[in-house]
Amino acid sequence: MQDQAERLERGRSKDLLSGAQVLSGQLGKTIQRLRKAYNLSLSELAEQSGVAKSIISQIERNETNPTLATIWRLSQALDVSIERVLATGDEEPFIERISRADTPILLSEDGKVRLAIIGWIKTVEWLQWYDVSADPGGVLDSDPHQRGSVESLSVTEGVFEVDVNGSVQRARAGETLRYRCDRPHTVRCVGETPGRATMVVIMKAAVME
Repeated sequence: MQDQAERLERGRSKDLLSGAQVLSGQLGKTIQRLRKAYNLSLSELAEQSGVAKSIISQIERNETNPTLATIWRLSQALDVSIERVLATGDEEPFIERISRADTPILLSEDGKVRLAIIGWIKTVEWLQWYDVSADPGGVLDSDPHQRGSVESLSVTEGVFEVDVNGSVQRARAGETLRYRCDRPHTVRCVGETPGRATMVVIMKAAVME
């Protein structure tokens, strides 16, 4: 059961982060707050998580961008979900302002596509949305999400191409591509100019036939 739970947590985390690095001004504060809540020293958290003490210290000071694997190991050691680690706080302000510096950023493997997480962290299990910016030639490869999931890419600048299992479509500024993302899919910035788009992912949506 424990192995199954860990696989489910990894799968959920992969949907959230897509194997990318996370950049967040609040991440270090949250790790430090949770560590102190458990009365753990840096050395003790390092021993329990398998993450080097020096790396944890750098994370808490927001001096490094931890990988998905590092965040996952820390969340397991602190006995919390990835979502709670990335959450900015427990209070619910009526109006919440997230600065540019505190907006988490996901990077594609080639470093040319950047996804700013502009959605609410508490909805990541069923609704995610991102501000996408890409350099020409940038490629974002994604593994399948949960069955029935749908992704929508609304282009505001440049030209994007979406490939879902060999089915390819392009969209320019003012156009939207909507597609099933419960299978391998790739988003590319094509053309000679940078691209910008808004991406919305609806998880566990009704299955499209």
